[in-house]
Amino acid sequence: MITGSLVALITPMSPDGAVDTQKLDDLIEFHINEGTHGIVAVGTTGESSTLTPEEHANVIRQVVNTVNGRVPVIAGTGANATHEAIDLTRSAKEAGADACLLVTPYYNKPTQEGLYQHFKAIAEAVEIPQILYNVPGRTACDMQNETVVRLSSITNIVGIKDATGNLERGEALINALPNDFAVYSGDDPTAVSLMLLGGKGNISVTANVAPKAVAQAAEAALANNSDLAHSIDTTISSLHTNLFLESNPIPVKWACSQLGLCEDGIRLPLTPLSEQHHPAVRQALIEAGVLLV
Repeated sequence: MITGSLVALITPMSPDGAVDTQKLDDLIEFHINEGTHGIVAVGTTGESSTLTPEEHANVIRQVVNTVNGRVPVIAGTGANATHEAIDLTRSAKEAGADACLLVTPYYNKPTQEGLYQHFKAIAEAVEIPQILYNVPGRTACDMQNETVVRLSSITNIVGIKDATGNLERGEALINALPNDFAVYSGDDPTAVSLMLLGGKGNISVTANVAPKAVAQAAEAALANNSDLAHSIDTTISSLHTNLFLESNPIPVKWACSQLGLCEDGIRLPLTPLSEQHHPAVRQALIEAGVLLV
């Protein structure tokens, strides 16, 4: 089972929007050196919705090759068309990813039966560990706990990223699932609390800029050291808030550029962080101890 701090990695881009492959390699080395336990490539934070299929596959392939087995690589391969998700998942398997992360189909708002059949079809088509991803705030589609439990009986569906931020619902889900089915947080502000309730890790946006602290908080939470986990998390709590002042990954890409990790490149329809939010994000980086005054 993949556990711990799993960074929802940005896809670094030059100001003209081209993928910056050198910075991508540099980011991977940065995360491994800082103690990140795993890398999620081309998820929401990696701008999966604006990469071409070729770019999508190339980024996953590069991450797998550069990581070279040092930490697990989870490839974002979700789509709102089942056949497209199957193609992306098959490509990720061929690239050597350890698992795939599949978001609920966005925009077309399937029923719970539609969600079950969608994920079942992908799991049957591609033999690779698959992690469901429920983020109703972005997709207009909410996968109910009962549907997740039903899907958990499919052998290669091994976990879910729960980005609802609802701890009561998350705890109920953990208690309803088999012990070998992993529930990961997809909500940085509540991630430590969910792990203390039995979650297995945090697929984190904040880890892009504060990887060491996020990893240490996850390690403490997974060891059931509540006081230490919350203490570490408090030092980065302002990042959890301010990295969402505009739609993710707008703030975190700007924050990464301030740390010299990449240029401030992002693709339309996303635009660079509004100047009015620069002071708040910069102050959060300072408070977290990752940006020197």
